[in-house]
Amino acid sequence: MHARSPDDIGTHAARVLLVSCYELGQEPLGLTVPAGVLARAGYATRLLDLAVSSIDLDAIAGADVVAISAPMHTALRLGTQVAAIARRVNPDAHVCFFGLYAGLNRAHLVPSLADSCLGAEFETGLLALVRRVADARDAGVRPRDVESAPASDARERSDGRAIDLTPLREGLASHRDRYARLVLDDQLTHAAAVATTRGCKHLCRHCPLPPAYQGAFYALPVARVVEDIAAVVAHGARHITFADADFLNGPTHALRVARELARRFPGLTFDYTAKIEHLLARSAVVDELQALGNLFVVSAVESFNDRVVAALRKDHTRSDALVVIRRFRARGLALRPTFMPFTPWETRASYAELFEIVDGEGLVDHIDPVQYSIRLLVPEGSLLLDAAEMQPFLGDFDAETFSHRWTHPDAGMDALQRDVARAAAAWSGDAVPTHEAFGRLRAWVDPDRKWPPQAHRVGRVPRLTEDWFC
Repeated sequence: MHARSPDDIGTHAARVLLVSCYELGQEPLGLTVPAGVLARAGYATRLLDLAVSSIDLDAIAGADVVAISAPMHTALRLGTQVAAIARRVNPDAHVCFFGLYAGLNRAHLVPSLADSCLGAEFETGLLALVRRVADARDAGVRPRDVESAPASDARERSDGRAIDLTPLREGLASHRDRYARLVLDDQLTHAAAVATTRGCKHLCRHCPLPPAYQGAFYALPVARVVEDIAAVVAHGARHITFADADFLNGPTHALRVARELARRFPGLTFDYTAKIEHLLARSAVVDELQALGNLFVVSAVESFNDRVVAALRKDHTRSDALVVIRRFRARGLALRPTFMPFTPWETRASYAELFEIVDGEGLVDHIDPVQYSIRLLVPEGSLLLDAAEMQPFLGDFDAETFSHRWTHPDAGMDALQRDVARAAAAWSGDAVPTHEAFGRLRAWVDPDRKWPPQAHRVGRVPRLTEDWFC
């Protein structure tokens, strides 16, 4: 479907500003997807990505709808500052939050900071809102007085088979050099994020997806995915990050996409995220994906403490994780584990053991320093709120941080997390070499312990220039 001309939609079409604050250092799908949906319906948008550009007060002042993308926690917290500015600069505008964390926190955003909130599957609702605002302008009604968009969740999903969710990426073209790059053998390569599915079929207790999707996911049409890959390749991308919550939720779909990618774009490489249980059970799929151009895989190990992964319902064990790690090493394929080492069930001993395993398994260069500092976040709707294991540690909801407070039974662990977080932030990126940061943290965790010599470094591991952060 092609965008309609301005004459087709009247002289008072809504002026829409789509704002992103943070999306893992990538060109944000939280802007380019709704921009495409709105353009195909005949509505032009302006895109503002505050991760790579400064705030544009004129764009805010001239908008009828200021729609703020909140796909993750950091983005939501930064977005509240944008909403406050929009209220001040343009009090007549309709301020809308959209995305996963917007849906989870609607009660804390409307009406204090926003006029409406749309959840993880927001596109249909956002399009309806823009149409209502356009009609209201024709009738002389200010956008802020337009009836709030209804709450949305994945049960009223946009569904990429019913609505075209192909991104429109032209609006951010001038910033492409500022987005995350692939680092391989000290060479930087232009990378781009592409989604092939939405939702997740798993119910990990700490994940924000289950409250919205309730164990459901759906695949985007392969032809549209490949169309988007073609667009980013035309713009210079030579590496694709598949932005799915778990690329192997639908292994047949993943293979179809990867096979077509390899056929259409020889030499194009990619990375993806998948659960340990999928990497363990689907070795043949992992092997074929490697042959088709996969350079590395991200997987949320979270902890090597079985009590922790059981409480989080990760559906893998310490032994499972070690098997996957060793299989990847045998393949010559990089596994980049992510961790959440500060939970109520982690102990000083098991935290120290994390460093032992990382060193002993040759993973030092595979893990960004920030991974050693991540603390459990308990957002609204989290499955942990009803978990018996969590009750002794759980506190009230903190509206400022959009999370439920919790305390570790060992107060020293909370203090250690704060110290490690400050150090990891200072050492992130290339400020301190990864192996050096690891050595400092390991000595800091238990300074009285006689640590064995650090294992021989295998060499540079493919990675993106942006440290993983939620």
